[in-house]
Amino acid sequence: MKNLNVVIVGGGAGFGALLAEMAVEAGAAGIGIIDINAEGAEAALAPARAKGLKAASAACDIRTAAASQTAFSTVAAALGRVDTLINCAAVYPRRPTLGVTDEEWDLSNAINIKGTYHMMVAAIEQMRRQEPQGVVRGRIVNITSVDAFKAHPKNIHYAATKAAVVSLTRSVADHVAPDGILVNSVAPAGMATEKARALGFLDELAKASPLGRGGEPQEMAEWVLMAGGPKNTYMTGENIIVSGGYIYA
Repeated sequence: MKNLNVVIVGGGAGFGALLAEMAVEAGAAGIGIIDINAEGAEAALAPARAKGLKAASAACDIRTAAASQTAFSTVAAALGRVDTLINCAAVYPRRPTLGVTDEEWDLSNAINIKGTYHMMVAAIEQMRRQEPQGVVRGRIVNITSVDAFKAHPKNIHYAATKAAVVSLTRSVADHVAPDGILVNSVAPAGMATEKARALGFLDELAKASPLGRGGEPQEMAEWVLMAGGPKNTYMTGENIIVSGGYIYA
């Protein structure tokens, strides 16, 4: 991520905050965090501020286009330009396959699909105004999930939204390829996060993987940073599956 300005949506905690920290370690020039939790967004900027990097945050409910545009514009103005957008905001309440309510469908669709779309639109408008660096004007990475490709008994609505994001990624990548904007997605396996530990998911994750363990968040984050970093100058419209063998098991 050397010398790039990176904006992370959903970066106020968990995997998003880790991505911000690792982007700083990888040489990013600036970090922007957009999250519904204003305090979390500011806290996630601590590694960037400690190194004296450009840093900006905005609180936002990404379910609406207007709020998303405003938040992104605020962060972009503070950073000066946005080289990479990472969309990792999502909700994933577990429910039985035939027990998902209308309210749960609407919330999952609004955040996981619409919110991702709103932020992509805002980023593309910004990136199109920027001068390219080499052959690339900007990069977008959307976080999907292995659940988009394999049935899961308690994640049907989450899996459906993540499959939609895979399709959305390809369609947008095709649309903006002439602008020099690369759009990809990364589908992580179940991760051994603090939340997974707290909810008792670790045994389930380990049993689902031929490797006998859930993926470490850092292992997944490396692929996100690769897709959104300067070494990626040609890959677009792709989905990187990091499943630890879960997909074929």
